[in-house]
Amino acid sequence: DDTDRAYFAVFDGHGGVDAANYSATHLHVNVGLHEEIVKNPAKALKCSFQKTDEMFLFKAKREKLRSGTTGVSALIVGNNLHIAWLGDSQVMLVQQGKAVTLMEPHKPERE
Repeated sequence: DDTDRAYFAVFDGHGGVDAANYSATHLHVNVGLHEEIVKNPAKALKCSFQKTDEMFLFKAKREKLRSGTTGVSALIVGNNLHIAWLGDSQVMLVQQGKAVTLMEPHKPERE
């Protein structure tokens, strides 16, 4: 279609780089191929995080990998910004020199 899109992501591996590298390689593909990417980008992000996690868990079990990762992604669709994250990674938007709160970070004390 004629809509401009941009995707950005950062992953922070825990206990090694396997999960972070896997996510960096596969998450954007899962987002781009998701059936809801045009109509519901937020759902496409959420489902793609879940699918990528399931895919890595299968690989980790098969190859006896023990790493994990946090991740944060931003999907810009036209003039709309969609943020998805997992773990304690955070994203910050600065607009005209002021920080804009986009998310409530995952913290141990949060339910």
